Amino acid sequence: MHIVMVTIDIKSEFTDRFVAAMLENARNSVTLEPGCFRFDVVRDEQNPNRVYLYEVYEDKSAFDAHVKMPHYHAWRDAVKDWFAAPPVLGRGPNLFPADADWDRKWKQGR
Repeated sequence: MHIVMVTIDIKSEFTDRFVAAMLENARNSVTLEPGCFRFDVVRDEQNPNRVYLYEVYEDKSAFDAHVKMPHYHAWRDAVKDWFAAPPVLGRGPNLFPADADWDRKWKQGR
């Protein structure tokens, strides 16, 4: 698995439009990309202009394919001027649960 976590601060006048565009990109990612297993969009409860993304891809090549998709390019072009600061990106391999267990309900029965 390849995990991507992003913190995005948005200019307040663009927050609603950004969230709408982000949700569309997230839906398209999990629907149209076989290698995108999860794409969570979370709004910070204390700062409504901050959004967190948690994305799970089958591997690094699935993430590389994601950033080449037309829906990603449409999102990127739409929101490029709406950032209050550069996004903070973290990414790396999954540690837990194990990749083999990722698609199971590993918490149940424990």
